[in-house]
Amino acid sequence: MSMTAVVINVLTLCCLLFAFIKDSKKTKQALKAAVQSFFRILPVVLIIIIIIGLLLGFVPQSQISRILGKQAGFMGVLIAALLGAVLHIPSLISFPMAGAFLKSGASVTTVAVFITTLTMIGVVTLPVEIKELGKKMALLRNGMSFIIAVIIGLIMGLILQL
Repeated sequence: MSMTAVVINVLTLCCLLFAFIKDSKKTKQALKAAVQSFFRILPVVLIIIIIIGLLLGFVPQSQISRILGKQAGFMGVLIAALLGAVLHIPSLISFPMAGAFLKSGASVTTVAVFITTLTMIGVVTLPVEIKELGKKMALLRNGMSFIIAVIIGLIMGLILQL
């Protein structure tokens, strides 16, 4: 376990103890809600972990590097952007996936674009967004977010490669 994880866990435990001292009834309610949320998200997390494992098991690192690596150029960035825009997975799960891509030879820029489009674009949720915000607003927001996400990813790639 990394030092950061230890610090976060100790800090969380201290906050939990403080909450129990302050109001044990509300703390128990909060813990119950947290456990329910944990079990609600657990199947999705397990499925994503299995998908990542299968992806890394069946797709050779050389292919990932060829498609998302530096040699892929802007086409790799575009593929990562489209993949991030289409996938509907929680950001918390996307980071291990992005880390696996990095270890497999993907460039920092493509991984940054993937994470940025994943968090900013909602192709799967677009019908709901159109219903709630209107077609023009939803398409404009997603289109502008896609362009901005790619620009942010490119800038992050430039900065992180220095």
